[in-house]
Amino acid sequence: MKAVRVTEEWQRAGVHYVRTQAMCLGFKIPLEGEFSDDTPEDEYILVMDGIYPVSTCRHYLDEHTGKIERVATLESYRGKHYGQAGIIEAENWMREKGVTKIYINSRKAALGFYEKLGYTADFSQVSGSGEFECVMTEKELA
Repeated sequence: MKAVRVTEEWQRAGVHYVRTQAMCLGFKIPLEGEFSDDTPEDEYILVMDGIYPVSTCRHYLDEHTGKIERVATLESYRGKHYGQAGIIEAENWMREKGVTKIYINSRKAALGFYEKLGYTADFSQVSGSGEFECVMTEKELA
């Protein structure tokens, strides 16, 4: 398992593959909906199992806070720490850039995953509905 900071076009293709498989096919999200807010400047982490892309996330930051979004792991790789590796690498990248607090908008069904990584849920910030009812989580970086 290797988590890499995406800098090459082939790595970005891996990001798109994982998101298409996990989100579009897995959760029936339309392709346009999954990718409509992506930009060429977005920063991604791609987690590889050997030569295969299996997990990804993207992040944004301002001066001292960051946000991790579009966390996706292929279904057969869930529960095997691939998603965790991507989150940790995103945290490290943001820490190097001076970020001290990170937010993740978590689906309620995935909340336990983020809590294990040290994120705290803020139930006053709930959005979405159904399978995509989400709770904002946060974590202070040391």
